[in-house]
Amino acid sequence: MQATLSIHTYPGRDIMRHIWLGLLGAFVLSACSNGAQERAPEPLDATLRTLEQGELIGFQHSPGAWAWRGVPFAAAPEGDLRWRAPRPAPDFNGRFEALDHPEPCPQFTSALQASSGVEPGQLVGSEDCLRLDIYAPEGASAENATRPVMVWIHGGANVWGFAGQYDGAQLARDQDVVVIAIQYRLGGLGFFAHDAIRADAADPRDAAANFALLDQIAALEWVRDNAAEFGGDAGNVTIFGESAGGHNVAGLLASPLASGLFHRAIIQSGSFDSVSWEAASGAEPGQSNTSDEVALRIAGDGYSVNDLRSADLQAVFNAYRGEDGAPFLDLPRMIEDGVTIPRDGLANAFSSPDTFNAVPVITGTNRDEMKLFNAFRDDLVNRYLGFVFVSRDAQFYDTIAEYQSRTWRILAVDQVAARMMSGDHGDVWAYRFDWDEQGRALFVMDLSHLLGAAHAMEIPFIFNHFDFFGRLDGAMFNGNNASGREALAAAMGAYWAEFARTGEPGTGGPTNLAHWERWNEEGVLMRFDSPDDNGQEIITGTDSFERVEADLAVDTRLNDAQRCTVVDAIAAWRPRGSLDAMRQRLGCE
Repeated sequence: MQATLSIHTYPGRDIMRHIWLGLLGAFVLSACSNGAQERAPEPLDATLRTLEQGELIGFQHSPGAWAWRGVPFAAAPEGDLRWRAPRPAPDFNGRFEALDHPEPCPQFTSALQASSGVEPGQLVGSEDCLRLDIYAPEGASAENATRPVMVWIHGGANVWGFAGQYDGAQLARDQDVVVIAIQYRLGGLGFFAHDAIRADAADPRDAAANFALLDQIAALEWVRDNAAEFGGDAGNVTIFGESAGGHNVAGLLASPLASGLFHRAIIQSGSFDSVSWEAASGAEPGQSNTSDEVALRIAGDGYSVNDLRSADLQAVFNAYRGEDGAPFLDLPRMIEDGVTIPRDGLANAFSSPDTFNAVPVITGTNRDEMKLFNAFRDDLVNRYLGFVFVSRDAQFYDTIAEYQSRTWRILAVDQVAARMMSGDHGDVWAYRFDWDEQGRALFVMDLSHLLGAAHAMEIPFIFNHFDFFGRLDGAMFNGNNASGREALAAAMGAYWAEFARTGEPGTGGPTNLAHWERWNEEGVLMRFDSPDDNGQEIITGTDSFERVEADLAVDTRLNDAQRCTVVDAIAAWRPRGSLDAMRQRLGCE
């Protein structure tokens, strides 16, 4: 048990490069598939709502679904409100037409966007971004406000992403729920531990470092106060998120400030790592890109807190560039600020129901998580014409991803579920997503092999909306896999909604699917796949770092050099200090 309490899941700079490219790839592709070509909707009188902020009107999203987009849930965190807890949203200036997705929170573009005409490394977005999109079944109103509310927290490494990437209309319509996608501050605006800013707190929450988490809490407070107007039950709120969104769900579970604001939680490919205030701020030696260093880059020697808050947004983000002008690859971690999450760390909070918001939890990962990132590794994949990807060694490509993805599962499922169980919190369910039926693109690009059940691949199935990966959608989600894909999407949506409705995924409500059993010491989890690959089925078996190392030692698919490459790939996700010992035990001197 002691070893698991010291986990450090933040990967090194080399691995971060591949994660950065992979996440940007998914982000950019999905961004390309949303927005620009969309016809502006017309306001619909039936969607007129009166909130404390004023009148709000939405539109007919599609048959059977209404939507309200870009609704402010807090004031713009700019000027003197930068690096403070969010303040209440101002009243609307007249009737607010909630027809367009909100601008993203400030973030960098990437070289991968060049093909869509966007200069790489540019700053996009607005600090006036604390807004949300709402999707509800047609006819939903305060008169029938009994539906579960599902609040989606987007992923993107906490440096990219926006609400408009996700379309909750199909999930809302099919499952009779209200879906709300929220935005939050990203990068250095969302995670910043600075002693002078803490000393300048005008409100106790201003002394935090995880301002992104405070934004999410403010969104949940808005949902509590307003969900009924959109047909939702404010007493039955589920938070769910993927990747960094899952990490943020874990943060909300551990945050005393979020107590009572939600009633179930789903963590999709999340993480449970955190960093001390001292390490994040610069008080602890040996850390890179600390808040103290960044503040000096923003405002220079002798700066004041006012200088930081009044600095041009471009100057703030330029402080996160390297000498070559590219954004740094160190990504934000949850900071142990003692305000939003406990000082003794995020993972430790789950050891007792007394130290976290002990609601029913689903946590899971995808079988091939790391393939999304490995597809951008030049040592693993050849690229032809810039867009045709072929693995250099198919067997090794599968093998390294297998071990990396097992490591992700251990950290995101086995360890945290065991920790919750040891503290007598039994309402935990786990899953593994296995769908890999993409097939080939351009004859030579085997997407089932390159991506398979990769990171983020489950998202279109949850939302039953396959306009997600942009240019890849047509290749991955095609007529050959339509029947099985649609059946799997219907099943996953039913399980997620039933969990939101009752606190147990059960059999997916009236659909009478396989019964999803709770996690136990045998490692019970639900495996999700298409009907041709056994559909939804319960499998058992736990995993551990010890088992991974033992399997590596005797894996005949690997030669000695490959074995050590795998060790390097997974060791960065291991407990602190384990790299040298593991390398030595496996003969990787």
